[in-house]
Amino acid sequence: MDSAWLIWASLFSLIGFAVFRYGRKQQRGTAIVVGIVLMLYPSFVSNNVLLVGIGVLLLIGLVIGSRLEE
Repeated sequence: MDSAWLIWASLFSLIGFAVFRYGRKQQRGTAIVVGIVLMLYPSFVSNNVLLVGIGVLLLIGLVIGSRLEE
């Protein structure tokens, strides 16, 4: 296991946990789903570039989804 992968996976999982908690508190479905996916997807991705790319796309999707929910 690469140390860079471990750092990125931990970062995205921590962000996912925070987004999930926020989504539950604010009753926002998009945040709940994106938070769960952010916490789980690092378990299935072993490439660092792919890990960061998917994480960034999910966070962009969170922003867009949140604006559409308003």
